[in-house]
Amino acid sequence: MIRICVAAVVLFGSAPAHAYLKLGAAINGTVVDVTWHAPVRYFIAERGVSGVSAADLRAAVERATATWSAVESARVRFEFQGMTSAVPDAVDGRTTIGFLERTDLEQVLGATSFMIDETNGAIVEADIFFNSRFSWSVSASGTPARVDLESVALHELGHLLGLSHSAVGETDQVIGSDNRRVIATGAVMFPIAMSSGTIAERVLHGDDIAGISDLYPGPSVIADTGSIVGRVTKNGQGVVGAHVVAFHPETGVLIGNFSLNPQGDFVIARLPPGPYVLRVEPVDDADPESFFSTPIDADFRVTYAPRMVVAPAGGSSRSIEIRVSPK
Repeated sequence: MIRICVAAVVLFGSAPAHAYLKLGAAINGTVVDVTWHAPVRYFIAERGVSGVSAADLRAAVERATATWSAVESARVRFEFQGMTSAVPDAVDGRTTIGFLERTDLEQVLGATSFMIDETNGAIVEADIFFNSRFSWSVSASGTPARVDLESVALHELGHLLGLSHSAVGETDQVIGSDNRRVIATGAVMFPIAMSSGTIAERVLHGDDIAGISDLYPGPSVIADTGSIVGRVTKNGQGVVGAHVVAFHPETGVLIGNFSLNPQGDFVIARLPPGPYVLRVEPVDDADPESFFSTPIDADFRVTYAPRMVVAPAGGSSRSIEIRVSPK
């Protein structure tokens, strides 16, 4: 078994662009997607916190699981198994979701950990904890100075299903601090949460839907969606870690991905068919370590592709090269 931990929703500020990254495991020299091979059977920890009972926690999680399960282009199934006295973040054969006090993680709202079958990449157990050092809310309209539990649960459940972080979001530096605040997001899986009191992130965005549909494709998603392929280069060399965003001008949907190899190749999959504007940007709206465990190139200017690119239903575009310039 392999154990993986994803600390997520770091920092938070006030109330767009990436793509989805997927968690992977190296199996016999090949990286495979980390996914559930059966319905996600989970327990809710019996411990509540100030203003949020264990029953409130269960209801918030059930609303968040229903949101992921409602994606028509994906096959996602959750099954509530009951309440438990166990705590999350323990290797006990159960998938447990609950509160845990982690005063050492002063900027982390929640985190997800996994046990992976190293023979096939299947998730066999996962835990989510919400840091009880923060003040939480389950109010239908949000509570000032309290973090919305359902929004964070939706993000953490995305990790539990195998999604990593999205870069579809825009932040700026908080004056006099090392923290960043969110100006706008275009994905639930963006790694920096919006400000306390908001409930805006209780809904999935196009990038989240594309990512989950790629991990758990429904019966017709391959025929009904398309992809865009290409290469990002700088001075004739491939760029690693460039963020490529596909913008649909009619619907306003933002979906993207990263260039992930030394050649600068990228693939943006599960796109609704149609024409797209492509924008390439450095990862600079969050800590690059929120996305990558290896060094990336962020020394280039935001660049648009020289032409629109069409994602055909059931197929892929012709490859396009996007040339960026150093800052």
